Amino acid sequence: MNHLFVDNLTVIDFAYLDASRGLVGESWIVDVVLGGDLDEQGMVFDFSNVKRTIKRVIDERVDHRLVIPADYAGLQRDSEDPNAFRWTLKDGNHIYHRSPDEAVVWIGGDKVVPSAVAQLLQEELRAVLPANVKDIRIQLREDVIEGAYYHYVHGLKKHLGNCQRIAHGHRSPIRIDRNDHRDYDLEHDWAVRWRDIYVGSEEDVSSRSVDSQGVRYVRFDYEANQGEFSLSLPEDRVYMLDTDTTVELIAAHIADRCKAQFPDDAIRVKAYEGVGKGAIAER
Repeated sequence: MNHLFVDNLTVIDFAYLDASRGLVGESWIVDVVLGGDLDEQGMVFDFSNVKRTIKRVIDERVDHRLVIPADYAGLQRDSEDPNAFRWTLKDGNHIYHRSPDEAVVWIGGDKVVPSAVAQLLQEELRAVLPANVKDIRIQLREDVIEGAYYHYVHGLKKHLGNCQRIAHGHRSPIRIDRNDHRDYDLEHDWAVRWRDIYVGSEEDVSSRSVDSQGVRYVRFDYEANQGEFSLSLPEDRVYMLDTDTTVELIAAHIADRCKAQFPDDAIRVKAYEGVGKGAIAER
């Protein structure tokens, strides 16, 4: 069998639910291998069609969505609203989510692993690739990061594209320079502070409450052009901004906080949004 490969085809930026970690922002690099017979051009699949066909399917199916393992015991679907569910964590706290159907993707099993997501994508691709392509292999992998990084989830209601979805996320490195020298301690502090965090905007908060166990919750509600979105989660899993949560404003916020900590020093923050992109703020 002949094989065609494409490394680093795209990056999937998404979020998923975990029994212990809760909402997790993730970024996976996609590698593709196609096996099959040669067509009349002497190719398994024309490279010019790879991004047009394969990348489109991957982006539409998983990118900027919330991935939910449908067999998790702590998942409770709303019988009256198919777009809403409650996720009970191992610590007894819960997450509530409601969104249009296109903002989520359901997979089998009780946890999200790369192989399960890859299997879903492989099945989707079989329906759109030509008959001479007999074998499809998707590999999903994390970027190798040297230094500090965090997993964060957010939603951008003003965004006209899929970033408006209330629970999508990223696995992101951060670099902080103080007086032109890298400050590894500051980077580590922010990585710990934003480990598996939801970065929310005060503007989107609809209510704050305390349950019978004394756990504080924050609820976010907004309407965007894809529909209505709701999310409620424990307050200790949320980091609030007074602004929107674009990466530009995230970088500015971190730079402002570092500057307040070291007012006499020059601060430069390079905050990533997933792999190979982000924003820079200098103070």
